[in-house]
Amino acid sequence: MTDTAGRRPLGPGLGSSASGDGLVRRHRRRLARRAALGLAALLVAGAGSGWAVYAKLSGNITPDEAAARELARYERERPTALVRDAQNILLIGSDTRAGSGNAQYGRDEGSERSDTTILLHLAADRRSATAVSLPRDLMVDMPGCLRPDGSRSDPSFAMFNHAFQVGGSACTIRTVEKLTGVRVDHHVVLDFSGFKDMVDAVDGVQVCLKEPVDDKAAKLKLAAGRVTLDGEQALGYVRARKSLGNGSDTERMERQQRFLGALVDKMQSNDVLLNPAKLYPVLDAATSSLTTDPELASLRGLYQLVRGLRDIPTEHVQFLTVPRESYVYNANRDQLVEPEAQKLFALLRADRPVTVARDVPDAPDSPSGNATTAPPRTGGESASPAPTFEGNTAAEHTCE
Repeated sequence: MTDTAGRRPLGPGLGSSASGDGLVRRHRRRLARRAALGLAALLVAGAGSGWAVYAKLSGNITPDEAAARELARYERERPTALVRDAQNILLIGSDTRAGSGNAQYGRDEGSERSDTTILLHLAADRRSATAVSLPRDLMVDMPGCLRPDGSRSDPSFAMFNHAFQVGGSACTIRTVEKLTGVRVDHHVVLDFSGFKDMVDAVDGVQVCLKEPVDDKAAKLKLAAGRVTLDGEQALGYVRARKSLGNGSDTERMERQQRFLGALVDKMQSNDVLLNPAKLYPVLDAATSSLTTDPELASLRGLYQLVRGLRDIPTEHVQFLTVPRESYVYNANRDQLVEPEAQKLFALLRADRPVTVARDVPDAPDSPSGNATTAPPRTGGESASPAPTFEGNTAAEHTCE
């Protein structure tokens, strides 16, 4: 029996009955549609939340447009990158007293200097990272730079950290490139407040102290032995000069390197880079006080930079200070030790392995970061022996 359209009639058990199978099927379809709509709503809400987080973190970062314009002006005189995919990032710790959380460290006189500067080289294969500290008191040739007021300085021979005070990050980058011949691909500027927040975001960093510390100037009072430093304590620890070591900037840089190694080790051992719940507060703290080149001034840019770093073994994350010694005309200033410094710069330019060791044999006691030459290879090879530089790795624990 059919209806006028030639279809089978809607009889009991075929969809017309409240108790038939057809009703059950329609009910299931409605439930499926509702579930799908609910899931879609959740996905949209999640995507919206994810986008909000992305936008917030990206918005935290300040793009250094002024430096980009200045560097573009001098593009022809800048070094050429020699190895594809190798990256050189200049990390600058600013001593500015301006901005939230920084005023307590001194009076803001309208200028800032680079309290810490590190040239970070990432190998093209992302199997190693080498961080080279550049002393702030190093005497260098500084190019003429654009001042904040729009005027230009004359080229000069001055302390390295003077470059940041005169012309900001662009002047510092050009000075580093002139000194090393290494192309700086990216730069990151971090202030005191940002450093503290990053340490607090990973729940502190453990260091080992041979003696107790009581430094009123650095607001630091610590017991000897293993100590977990919070952000405020960590800042005092890496900046202190009078109460730790011999009071020299060289010793302070070595302490900074050890601390950064411990921070890298903490982040890798706690799976911070692989756990979104742990990574978010770190990113939020870090990005809130970051000024970077425009290419890095977004989460996408930072992700492109760090995605390969999480797989670098801590023993392949190396720290050293550029080979230096007291400046011949002023013992309170530094100069490069040659030819060791040029050997180091050549390795970085060519993306060749840099070997570091805590105690380099036959290296003089007074200069820092010096290199010794390894024995020549056997088998009739004529290649020059590779130097070994004084330094350490993120895998080394000073308490052990």
